[in-house]
Amino acid sequence: MLLYHSGRYQRSAVKVFFAQTVFQSPELLLLCMPWLFEDLEELAKQVLSNKFGFFPKDTPIPSLLALFGMGLPLTQGAEWARHRHVVSPAFTMDKLKTMTKKMAACAQSMLEWWQDLATQAEGQREMEVSSQLQELTSDVISHTAFGSSYVEGKEVFQAQKELQTLAAESLLNVNIPGYKYIPSRRNLHRWKLERRVRNTLMHIIQGRLDSKDSSYANDLLGLMMESRRSNTDQERKRQILSMNEIIDECKTFFFAGQETTSHLLTWTVLLLCTNQEWHERLREEVLRKCGTGITNADMLSKLKLVTMVLLEALRLYGPAVMMQRMAAKDLTLGNLVIPKDTRLAIPIAIIHRNKEVWGANADEFNPLRYKNGISKAVKHPNALLAFSIGPRACIGQNFAMLEAKTVIAMILQRFLLSLSPNYIHAPADMLTLQPQYGLPILLRALKV
Repeated sequence: MLLYHSGRYQRSAVKVFFAQTVFQSPELLLLCMPWLFEDLEELAKQVLSNKFGFFPKDTPIPSLLALFGMGLPLTQGAEWARHRHVVSPAFTMDKLKTMTKKMAACAQSMLEWWQDLATQAEGQREMEVSSQLQELTSDVISHTAFGSSYVEGKEVFQAQKELQTLAAESLLNVNIPGYKYIPSRRNLHRWKLERRVRNTLMHIIQGRLDSKDSSYANDLLGLMMESRRSNTDQERKRQILSMNEIIDECKTFFFAGQETTSHLLTWTVLLLCTNQEWHERLREEVLRKCGTGITNADMLSKLKLVTMVLLEALRLYGPAVMMQRMAAKDLTLGNLVIPKDTRLAIPIAIIHRNKEVWGANADEFNPLRYKNGISKAVKHPNALLAFSIGPRACIGQNFAMLEAKTVIAMILQRFLLSLSPNYIHAPADMLTLQPQYGLPILLRALKV
């Protein structure tokens, strides 16, 4: 079977790395082989935009299930559609605009602390900001989606950080059938972390259940719980999420809501530190459009240069370096016949720096490429895959961009940033792309 697959692929293999074929027994991964495809962006579009379930996600490994649960990222077909139907109202633009005040309030608390430290230094202060930005985005998702705070959800965030490390390590291991049931040291630790996450989430949910209010509130958690109150049997069958499903969605949004945005902010700060011309241009735009006060959604929508810089940060240092899909049946993709159960790996990082579609300066920081919009910045309209595309594109992308704009604008209102000589550039893929040794910067407070 392996040679049969190899022969079929070899006749069509050309030009750019796109996929890996995986010959897999029911439970044991035996071999992973890279092949070469041409027209990378178009093939990725066909896979990710397919609406008929021909390219589902693969069965998740136990460590990923422990991290995400069977929430939106891992569910398939009708189950995914049911979950998305319940969750999507929390991410409409009208709803997101009302969250801006909470985002700004969380950022204000962090920046006041920065201000005190910078003032005490009587000049500039060196500070490692990647961990602080992660704590900030944790606080934001806690307040906006779950009506809690970072302090209340701290157990979840800390446990999920350890689960993330376990998941990243597990991706490099051979999947031995039945190993997930063995009480090994790794599995015992994972089970303990899972219990911590579940117990903390149940405490937050119970607080909402015990509320005397007539509704569960209008945030993400409230909408999921409200779905259980649907009036008719038909409506309940279509919309209801079980308590276990609500817990799994909480896992997903606790992790995704802070992890991806915090790294977007971190990489954006790095790029501003290393491109002082853009640092100053953005600061001037923020002061011109927002002044020195608290930002709101209308102000943020006018920050064109900030948006361009965030898009360029997503291109150069996107949260995911690769996505995987699986062929559900024998299919034709481009000029290639793909056998059922073939695993396809879409290398986002390669697509984002492909000089054939982004131009000769694809490796350079150049936000001006977006001055006429994303479609005019690149030769292929779907070459920016930071939030994926198609029906399974990230449901929280507008939330992430609004939060990132809020935080960057408020930082630039108050501080001048430069890179610390102690910074070591080492992007590391730990499920998300992050600086392995953090981001130490030099912070100088401005008179506001």
